[in-house]
Amino acid sequence: MQGQQQQQAYDRGITIFSPDGRLYQVEYAREAVKRGTASVGVRTAEGVVLAADKRSRSELMEPSSVEKLHKADDHVGIASAGHVADARKLIDFARRQAQIERLRYGEAIGVETLTKRVTDHIQQYTQVGGARPFGVALIVAGVEDGEPRLFETDPSGTPYEWKALSVGENRSDIREHLEDGFRADLTLEEGIDLAFGALAETNGDDGMEPEGVGLATIPSDDPVYEDHDLDTVESYLDEFGYLATEADDDESEE
Repeated sequence: MQGQQQQQAYDRGITIFSPDGRLYQVEYAREAVKRGTASVGVRTAEGVVLAADKRSRSELMEPSSVEKLHKADDHVGIASAGHVADARKLIDFARRQAQIERLRYGEAIGVETLTKRVTDHIQQYTQVGGARPFGVALIVAGVEDGEPRLFETDPSGTPYEWKALSVGENRSDIREHLEDGFRADLTLEEGIDLAFGALAETNGDDGMEPEGVGLATIPSDDPVYEDHDLDTVESYLDEFGYLATEADDDESEE
């Protein structure tokens, strides 16, 4: 009984390390991320790609209300997985940091600098009593000095740089797909194909509906964040063979 009580103390206290050096609340936050629908980032030779699974939990929900992709600055986009409310707080923080950089120094903030400011903010919530960690992981993508950059934030407050990554559910399966298909010389369209193929790993063989997929790109030659509309997403899904067919729709309604 005493051992169980000690275990509960380590569970509840974010400022208390367990005897084996673990912060259980941070680990639980990572589990919350795994329960979120997947988001994918791909760094290509021509820019960066962000794609997200935006499938609604109910047909009554407006698809536009599912927020997974966000513009942080003209040259930076963010994708999330995990608790949506936590993601919104961090993205608002990132936007403020980008605005402060422009007002103070008259220039755009670096993608790595922005990521580290966000992770420093996240890390504070692993040290302060009476608070909990953020139950969300972010993909921060952008172009810095003409070079595409792609970062991940972890609930522990650690930043990682990637060539391609996913956050959210089925991460291991999606990562395997990304590892098999990634090349350093990918074009932007090939990066979109790779990202959609990775998301298709979570959809089985049914294909994907345009309303359930988010897509944003930032090209290197003109580093401006672009959130693609439904018609563009549908055309890409159709071109790459990931679009749900009418036959699949009819079967799902029976």
